[in-house]
Amino acid sequence: MQIFQDRVAVITGAASGIGRGLARRCAREGMKVVLADIEAAALAETATELRSLGVPVLAVVTDVAKAGDVEALAQQTLATFGAVHLLCNNAGVGVTRSVWESTLADWEWVLGVNLWGVIHGVHSFVPIMLQQDTESHIVNTASIAGLVVGPGSASTYNVSKHGIVALSETLYYELAQRRARVKVSLLCPGWVNTRIIDSERNRPRALRNDPLA
Repeated sequence: MQIFQDRVAVITGAASGIGRGLARRCAREGMKVVLADIEAAALAETATELRSLGVPVLAVVTDVAKAGDVEALAQQTLATFGAVHLLCNNAGVGVTRSVWESTLADWEWVLGVNLWGVIHGVHSFVPIMLQQDTESHIVNTASIAGLVVGPGSASTYNVSKHGIVALSETLYYELAQRRARVKVSLLCPGWVNTRIIDSERNRPRALRNDPLA
């Protein structure tokens, strides 16, 4: 994808960290920006910042762990801007516990956001991109934790990020096999100063651990 001016970018986890950085860069490239995040106040703040620069912005409160939310995001994107050219599946959370200490709620939450969020993004947006038959691109945010394994205390996170790597590489080959105009990139950053260590703030009530357990 070489042309960005007036193209449409959709970014999940766009209200903070890497997602907010991606949104700012897309804005500087002259793109129309769709911001998706579960954190409503931070999302509104990011949208206000970009609109002050004259950027066309759509902000949609989205829980990427829910297929219905991501499908609604796709439909609102089409209704507002008529197309999608860049999809950044970026939303992510983390829990610091060993494999055996991680609760089932930990696994469900982290895999739901990190891995299922990407799955839902691909499921909802790739058919749209293929039907458009225009040059477009998908960027999936994994992590260096998706490439290497060692003893540590972020087991659910590591598993989710390895899943994103496998999904992205498979998607790359499948789209290439079809000679599709949709391309795929995989982002595997090391340590970045984001608020992921404070991601518990966005954990759904139903998946919170019992503080007395």
